[in-house]
Amino acid sequence: MKLYIKPGACSMASHIILAEIGGDFAVEIVDTANGETASGANYREINPKGKVPALEVGGEVLTEGPAILQFLGDRVPGKGLAPAPGTLARARVNEVLNFTGTELHVAFGPLFSPSATEAQKDAARQAVAGKLDWLESRLADGRTYLTGEAFGIADAYAFVVANWANFTGIALSRWPHLSAFMARVAARPAVQCVLKAEGLAA
Repeated sequence: MKLYIKPGACSMASHIILAEIGGDFAVEIVDTANGETASGANYREINPKGKVPALEVGGEVLTEGPAILQFLGDRVPGKGLAPAPGTLARARVNEVLNFTGTELHVAFGPLFSPSATEAQKDAARQAVAGKLDWLESRLADGRTYLTGEAFGIADAYAFVVANWANFTGIALSRWPHLSAFMARVAARPAVQCVLKAEGLAA
């Protein structure tokens, strides 16, 4: 398998799950601005959407982070990274994946846009805060991870996107349960390896 990533982007979640699974896989960085991979390939020939992540597997290319995460989680069921399809527990994982992708991820958009005004960025920070409130509420009952006591694919995605707060002027200390969750996830050996590999940790 080969995963195409942009350091620090949402593709980091798939990188984390690959590291959790272990085994043989390759990672290649993509410059999404000019559509070129680190090896000089035209990335749009690999993924016409031009976005990361993309996963080459079995002669095919799978795109969209949540789809990749579910594929990887199901690939090694013994790791416990995704509940069995068709269960309520799996639906809860999908609930968090969808929220992270369609609500939290999207809310951060203006904060990474060079054309956004300060007023737009302030409004985006307020929108992000509202989404982080929901994650905080999920963790307020003392659970270790967002869908229970086991780390899984939804936690990887939420961790990566919530971590963008640290680069956009949003203090996660406002959400104590979420802050503790972030620290727990960051301390995982696989996550530490990925943070270092993507240049976000020494």
